[in-house]
Amino acid sequence: MKGNGDQMLIKAIMLMIYICLFTRNCIGTKHDYRDALEKSLLYFEAQRSGRLPHNQRVTWRGHSGLTDGLEQGVDLVGGYYDAGDHVKFGLPMAFTITMLSWSVIEYGDEIQSTGELQHALEAIKWGTDYFVKAHTSPYVLWAEVGDGDSDHYCWQRPEDMTTPRQAYKIDKDRPGSDLAGETAAAMAAASMVFRKSNPHYSHLLLHHAQELFEFADKYRGQYDSSIEAVKSYYASVSGYKDELLWAALWLHRATGSEEYLDYVVENAEDFGGVGWAMSEFSWDVKYAGVQVLAAKILLEGNHAKRHQDILEQYKSKAEHYLCGSLGKNNGNNIERTHGGMLYVRQWNNLQYVSGAAFLLTVYSDYLIEANQDLICPDGLVRSEEVFSFAKTQTDYILGSNPMGTSYLVGYGPKYPTNVHHRGSSIVSYKESDGFIGCTQGYDDWYGRYKPNPNVLVGAIVGGPDRRDKFRDHRGNFMQTEACTYNTAPMVGVFAKLNRVVGENIQEISSRSYSSSSL
Repeated sequence: MKGNGDQMLIKAIMLMIYICLFTRNCIGTKHDYRDALEKSLLYFEAQRSGRLPHNQRVTWRGHSGLTDGLEQGVDLVGGYYDAGDHVKFGLPMAFTITMLSWSVIEYGDEIQSTGELQHALEAIKWGTDYFVKAHTSPYVLWAEVGDGDSDHYCWQRPEDMTTPRQAYKIDKDRPGSDLAGETAAAMAAASMVFRKSNPHYSHLLLHHAQELFEFADKYRGQYDSSIEAVKSYYASVSGYKDELLWAALWLHRATGSEEYLDYVVENAEDFGGVGWAMSEFSWDVKYAGVQVLAAKILLEGNHAKRHQDILEQYKSKAEHYLCGSLGKNNGNNIERTHGGMLYVRQWNNLQYVSGAAFLLTVYSDYLIEANQDLICPDGLVRSEEVFSFAKTQTDYILGSNPMGTSYLVGYGPKYPTNVHHRGSSIVSYKESDGFIGCTQGYDDWYGRYKPNPNVLVGAIVGGPDRRDKFRDHRGNFMQTEACTYNTAPMVGVFAKLNRVVGENIQEISSRSYSSSSL
């Protein structure tokens, strides 16, 4: 009996050793994923625009943007600032909400077990409440508030903003299928999140999602062709066809209606869904996410026979991206730094790392549910190996990297202290309520060689370069600016990792106790 107990304990220890070796994350670099999850959700409160609620936890922030939309006769108060400035860009904001919602859909139980589900729901609803306001009629969606050029000329706290708050919209004459499509995806995904806890609100979001998808599909065009002001900041390089497929898949998932899956299948080739072999997933390029969602439908077997062939093609493209991330794609792999980080491009590279970590994590779960493995050109990859690689990327973000720096602000002993962020870098108005002018912020605060007075807890900055080097300087915005869509995918990943690590520790402890007591 004792021999059997010892064997079970040895097997459990060997499994942990395997994970340690495979992920390069051993005892000395253990991470607290629950703490990372809690901090990541706190970040969205720092990015809020509008009138802040009484339960606001980021106390160095105050009300801002309270007249947004006034000049245009529409209430556009609320929503999120995407990064370190004060423009409200609709496309990255919508992607942020889609990814937060997807995190809760997949890992809601895991988030709830940490006591953070309510904060996750609040983060999503802060965005969807704004989208409901911005979608003022079936074929009108307000796309942006503020102007990037004038905003970047100033370095002010959001509470002191003096920059123009011009609002821009898309409509039948100035279409924006990418923006309308992403917003439809966000509201469809969020409708699933609120289905049980707030069914009336869920129905409202789904209604807006269906209208926005019809708008996006009926009046086709890129939003950056209709709104000149966005071109220098969030141009839609991938076009709008990925967002149309993305929105249709989320509407299919939210409603179960075959018409949306028919749309995804019928437009698969023309829209590039089964043509593009991807090496990134981001606020602009959704194809890898589209392909993973389509592959999920195939793996579940909940589809008509007429969809089989096209769904197989979607799955093939999804696995091209996943195998490329894993370095198993016959040389067609995503570049990795010496320290092991996936590397796509110099500016804000960690957005691609967090997106990859999320897709790898959910796909590993889809494989487990289907009792399948990932077949890559360089060989079979088991589902646990897929997840283990997602863990390496997560741990890199949290400090298991050559710089020994956590790129999740506020986590661990060493993290960026000079984040490129106006509100974080200037003394809180609650400590010093004197007005800080447009250029005064540059003179008195931007160039200071001191840490930001307000820690932007939970923000994931742009991160290191292809040599794993990172320079923590406020002016180094390619590396030190954080964005909401960097952090959003990691909410689900942190929650999953927290559960898995907890289960492993509990399993080894119970087996050790059982063995020693026999």
